[in-house]
Amino acid sequence: MRARQDGEFLRVYEAEGRAPQTQHLGQPVGYYISEIGPLNQVTTLWAYGSLDERVERRRTLFQDPAWNSFLNKARPLFTAQETRILTPAPFFKERLAAIAALGSAL
Repeated sequence: MRARQDGEFLRVYEAEGRAPQTQHLGQPVGYYISEIGPLNQVTTLWAYGSLDERVERRRTLFQDPAWNSFLNKARPLFTAQETRILTPAPFFKERLAAIAALGSAL
């Protein structure tokens, strides 16, 4: 994210991006702004039952005009974006399922 733009990003996200994103993706497992280390970073964690579920949810999200309108405002605030697909450790799968269930209930 561009330096000192995290406040503006959060304002625009809460006003225009959060509703369509959570409508299509459900609640995130976590949503964070960096405080120590590399600054000006937003990290979101999402849980999906499978890669196919992720693809389908994101497909519908990117068809939503409200999401695309938000992206047009948010993209200039960023300098880079990175995506990682992670697999939970065997001992964490049960805990992750419980966290993900909380998100889908909200």
